[in-house]
Parts: sequence; C-alpha cells; structure tokens
Amino acid sequence: MQAERENLDEGERVIEARLAAIIESSFDAVIAKDLNSVITDWNPAAERMFGYTAAEAIGRSITMLIPPHLMSEETDIIRRIRANERIESYETVRLRKDGSTVFVSLTVSPIRNTRGEVVGASKIARDVTQTKESERRIRVLLREINHRVKNQYAVILSLIRETGLSSVSIDEFQAKIRTRIASLAASHDLLVRSEWTGSTLAELVKAQLSPFGHEELVTISGPLVSISPNAVQNLGMAFHELGTNSAKYGVLAGRGGTVTVSWSLGRGAAPELKVTWDEVFDEPLEPEPQGGRGFGTVVLERVTPAALDGRARSERTASHITWTLEAPASSVLAADGGGDA
Repeated sequence: MQAERENLDEGERVIEARLAAIIESSFDAVIAKDLNSVITDWNPAAERMFGYTAAEAIGRSITMLIPPHLMSEETDIIRRIRANERIESYETVRLRKDGSTVFVSLTVSPIRNTRGEVVGASKIARDVTQTKESERRIRVLLREINHRVKNQYAVILSLIRETGLSSVSIDEFQAKIRTRIASLAASHDLLVRSEWTGSTLAELVKAQLSPFGHEELVTISGPLVSISPNAVQNLGMAFHELGTNSAKYGVLAGRGGTVTVSWSLGRGAAPELKVTWDEVFDEPLEPEPQGGRGFGTVVLERVTPAALDGRARSERTASHITWTLEAPASSVLAADGGGDA
C-alpha cells in the first residue's frame, strides 16, 4: 500500500509539473484567484500583457485590472463560480499597469480542492486587440465602400445623361459610355488596391492614359503625392477626357508631338496643387470640331474643379492645348499625401 501511495504521489507530482510548465510557457495570460477575488497565481504571459510582475500582482485584488464601469463583471463571475455555474468565454476590456486598455477574450474555470469544493477560479486571457482593430477597420472600410459605390452610381447616371445629350447615334453613345465607364473602373481598381485610401497622382495618370497607347509620347513629372479617393475619381475623369480628345484629334492619334502631364505643390499655410496637361503638336492643329460644349468640356471646366474646390482653365492654339487645374492641397491630397520631390 505504501509503495502504491508513493507511486500515486509521484504521478501527481509529474502531472503538476507538466501543468506548471504548460502555464509557464503559455502565450495567454493565466491568472488564478480565490473567492475573494485575490490573485494567487500569475504567469509570465500575464506580466507581458498587463505590465505587473508576479510579485506586484499576487496578493492584490483582480479588480486592479478591471475598468470602473465594468466592475460588475467580477461580482457576477464570483457569484456564478460559487453557484457552480458554467461561464462561457466572452470578450471584454482590461487595464494595464500604465493605464492603457487591452481587449481580451476571457475563459473562466472553477478551481476545486481535493474534496471537490470550489475554492477559486482560473482565468485565461487572450489579447484580441489586433483582432478588434481589424474588425473596426473592416467596418469603416465597408461604410466607405458603400458611400463610394453610391457616388459611383450617381456619376454613372450623369455619364449616361450627358453622353446621351452629346451623341448623334446609338453607336456613338455606346462607344463613349463604354470608354467612360472603363475609365471609372480603372480609378476604382487603384482605390481597391490601396484599400480606399487613395492613389499616387503618377499612378492615376498612367492608369488613365495607358488604354490610348503611345506611352513614348507622354512625359509625367511632379513630386510624389498621394491623392484622396474623391480626387482619384474626379481627376481620373479629367485625364480620361483629355486622353480621349488627344486620341481623336491630337498627339495620341499618332499625328506627332508630345504630351506632358506635370504637377507642383505650393508652400505656405494653404498650399495648392497645380496640375497641367500640355499637348504640343509637330504640325498645326486642325480646327476644333464643332458641336458645342460636350461632356468632356463640362468635366474639365466645371465638374472636376468644383469637386476639388479649385479652378481650371483651358487654352487652345494651333500648336498646343493646355489644361491647368489649381486646387487647395487639402481638397486633393490624401491624409498622408506627402509631397517629396
């Protein structure tokens, strides 16, 4: 009997040692407390998560980790542990030593003595702060996408209406609306890749002009700036209309010359971004097509400047076409828009 008892005690010691090793090496905070909410055990992960050493934590009330407005959680946990009730895992907020908060997922289990009586509780806390932040970002992104999609619907309806007014045939209407919606899609792709934070101005120009070819005739220059989603959409439409006009009547139609797209960022308390499209021809330009103010002109002179709180002007001579937009940097640049050369 004595040998059996010694073997049993040895087995219990082995199990206890294994459990202690698991708790010691756990990435989750493991805390034990008695029924008076006094901390009795505190593993290294708890120290990393909450900032208190074991010497600082053991012997103190677990309430030092609980924000005042959540103090009722501890009262409820102790009541349910005493009543031998099952407590489902739940997410909540706890306090670190420095006063900052941490989102945790808590699992609470009763601690029993050798007679099976509940004498305390163990808590396993997992830091879910990053998960919560990711969820928050997803919610913000979904709201932003919903807002942008509604804006896109409004823009598409405007495209259909204005393109219909300036088209003389169904075939012309279909061709124009197809390319304009493709232009919106190109801007949309840039926003998706950046998680709707915006795009660099250089990327936008390249995306809008690439369908027209003749890249060797286009020069793009300016400081590295990131522009807001609203600016991506509206400047994207402007560059598309400029590219379309050039592909019909100008340099991008292969008639000789160069296109320079440049921009500069002013300085001072209220800096402005100046964007210029300068199209220079090898030979005199043909007379401007008749037909009144088309949708492209409306976009360049009214829609894009108004959307960016700016102003625009267009100049056309026999040797070149210039379009210039000047707008407050605050209306064009993304939050981290930069501006380094």
